[in-house]
Amino acid sequence: MRGIGAITSAFCMLAMLTSCGGDSHNYDASGIFEATEILVSAQASGQIVQLNLEEGQVLMSGQSVGLIDTTRLSLQKRQLLASITALQNRKVNIALQTAPMKQEIEKQKIERQRFQNLLDSDAGNRKTLEDIEAQLDILEKHLQAQTESFEKSNRSLAAEIESLEAQLAQIGDQLAKCTIVSPAQGTVLALYAREGELATQGRGLFKLADVESMFLRVYITADQLSYLRLGQEVRVFADSGRKDRREYSGVITWISDKAEFTPKTIQTRDERANLVYAMKVAVKNDGLIKIGMYGEISAE
Repeated sequence: MRGIGAITSAFCMLAMLTSCGGDSHNYDASGIFEATEILVSAQASGQIVQLNLEEGQVLMSGQSVGLIDTTRLSLQKRQLLASITALQNRKVNIALQTAPMKQEIEKQKIERQRFQNLLDSDAGNRKTLEDIEAQLDILEKHLQAQTESFEKSNRSLAAEIESLEAQLAQIGDQLAKCTIVSPAQGTVLALYAREGELATQGRGLFKLADVESMFLRVYITADQLSYLRLGQEVRVFADSGRKDRREYSGVITWISDKAEFTPKTIQTRDERANLVYAMKVAVKNDGLIKIGMYGEISAE
């Protein structure tokens, strides 16, 4: 009986090894899991006064995570605001400044009408009426010149104010860029700066990636290309331990239109092929897939 049990156990072990060996090659192509990575760089220069980040932290799109020193820009903003206020105070109230002249003109018009009535009834002096009309003409021309002078002065002040407001808008844009914001939802993969360090425009601060939506980059042969298409669902396998594999559902999202030489780290089903096509397969991550892990696909 012991001999029969030993033979049975050996047979089962052989069957398991045969099964594992066969399954290990049951794929069409293999590759490495990747994620779309974003290098977030500083948009302003200055000391980093706040940076609330840790590697592995999950960020939301638009989330504020830090601040670059804004002292210099804030002082420039105050100076511009003060200059704009000073210029606005210099603007002339044309209606108020010309009111006395307009009153004098109206008075002269009434006087002209009175003497015109006297002249119509042969009780007035034409010379007096002509003098009033001449004086009225002078007053109206003086009012026109005064109004044009005030308008020109106001236009000049308005142009200066507009220029300062444009500078103020630039300062506002620079102040906004001092706030470090996550451009997308994702997980912090690496930190390249800390609080107290000097940030310069364009310097990388941290790396971000959406690890919930991964993709597997694989390489396929020309023969395989004939039965694969964009949007096609395929089976994706990720390594789990030394022998096990986890299966996921994937969708082909990109196939290169140019052939390239087979990468040394990638194996295809037809190892004799020298030229292959790169392909991306989108996979929804359950948290167990990591960037850099090996994976395989099967279109069957």
